[in-house]
Amino acid sequence: MAGHDLPEGFRYLPAYLDRPAQEALVEDVRAVVAAAPLYVPQMPKTGKPMSVRMTNCGSLGWVTDREGGYRYQERHPATGRPWPAIPAVLLQIWKDVSGYPAPPQACLVNFYDGDARMGLHQDRDERTFAAPVVSVSLGDQCLFRIGGTARGAPTRSFRLSSGDLVVLGGESRLSFHGVDRIFPGTSTLLRNGGRINLTLRRVDS
Repeated sequence: MAGHDLPEGFRYLPAYLDRPAQEALVEDVRAVVAAAPLYVPQMPKTGKPMSVRMTNCGSLGWVTDREGGYRYQERHPATGRPWPAIPAVLLQIWKDVSGYPAPPQACLVNFYDGDARMGLHQDRDERTFAAPVVSVSLGDQCLFRIGGTARGAPTRSFRLSSGDLVVLGGESRLSFHGVDRIFPGTSTLLRNGGRINLTLRRVDS
């Protein structure tokens, strides 16, 4: 993967978490989901369900529905309860790789089954883009695609494996990116298969 093919500020950190660390993080995610259950988000205006299930942890959570669109809020849309705290290991990962002085306020938890995908999009619902987005992969491999800051820019695709980290900073902070497919059976980490993606974000400056 040649550096010149990727936007400035994009970092790919393969095998950042070893198997024991991944297993421990999965237990942390299970505790988050017990407090803030996974739900199916809806696209703005159309109400079309997304193919992933999601939840959040942190002081803020990213949500979307037909009426309100993309936004951050302090409570789970189904339970009305505040989001649970971000696990300590994720706060440490942020501290180690983000290069940003303030901690993340939100951690979006996306669960992909074998048929789920995520279309090309920008993470731009935050009020600051100074902080990077830090993404952690757990479970089955996915085909990740990243381009430039314009939707029609050329893209580059590669597989993300369980334990890999991706950091979107600098110019790449507003790069279009997405998940084209999941490769079922490529990991034994999750009992029933699938992929968990944890995305750490700073919403305010």
